Amino acid sequence: MTTPPVPGLPLGSDGYPAPGGVVRRPAGTAESVRASRRWWDAAAPAYLAEHGDDLGDVDFLWCPEGLREGEAHLLGDVAGRRVLEVGCGSAPCARWLARAGADVVALDLSAGMLARAAGLNRATGTDVPLVQADVGALPLATASVDLACSAFGGLPFVADARGALAEVRRVLRPGGRFVASVNHPFRWPFPDSPDPGDLQVTSSYFDRTPYVETDDGRAVYVEHHRTVGDWVRAVVGAGFVLEDLVEPEWTPGRTREWGQWSPARGALVPGTLVLVCATPG
Repeated sequence: MTTPPVPGLPLGSDGYPAPGGVVRRPAGTAESVRASRRWWDAAAPAYLAEHGDDLGDVDFLWCPEGLREGEAHLLGDVAGRRVLEVGCGSAPCARWLARAGADVVALDLSAGMLARAAGLNRATGTDVPLVQADVGALPLATASVDLACSAFGGLPFVADARGALAEVRRVLRPGGRFVASVNHPFRWPFPDSPDPGDLQVTSSYFDRTPYVETDDGRAVYVEHHRTVGDWVRAVVGAGFVLEDLVEPEWTPGRTREWGQWSPARGALVPGTLVLVCATPG
């Protein structure tokens, strides 16, 4: 199943949106949401062609290092629990959770990604509910889910991290749990390369100015950087208890490269930060 490119968003020879320019500048919530929706709608076919076999159709991969929920158990026992996945993409994690006995709802900003998810629901025979929505305005009732998760699913792209986390906190019941993986902030100062020889600081770790790709001056891709301390303050400020910060090491024997993630680079520096959060009660 393919998704046509978004009108007016040119694609490169690799199938991904081809930016006309790259800048570092402020980008607020509305611009970030609009850019992410357009970019992922257009990029969905290329992204899943490149990474779909690693993500799987019914699997829960937390990060490029190869950490999977089947071994990590970061969410605990999911059987019989109501679970929200934020930024589900093609929804392999949600289908894995459903097969583990959870009652799942999978949410994503991108209609292109959700179209692929719907096709895989049919192909796998695991039909999880799919919802198009922004994490900053979740269409769920307060205290309506037991667990929430996000595997690189949206948090690096939101302008207001604390606001997004507060929305997840709102829909979780007392004693609930939220686990999210994000780009490790340590990666921000280094070039976007899998080569360990490129581990030379080229920008400041403390510069929070968003990375923005543009087309005719309009943002088509926005990524926001936060330091480790920023993430801790956002989690606590949203009303969560931060139970753990997991920095996955590279899985032995895993040879796949994924963007700037590689076995050689992964042996030297962290690439992913996993926030393990709980709601009081």
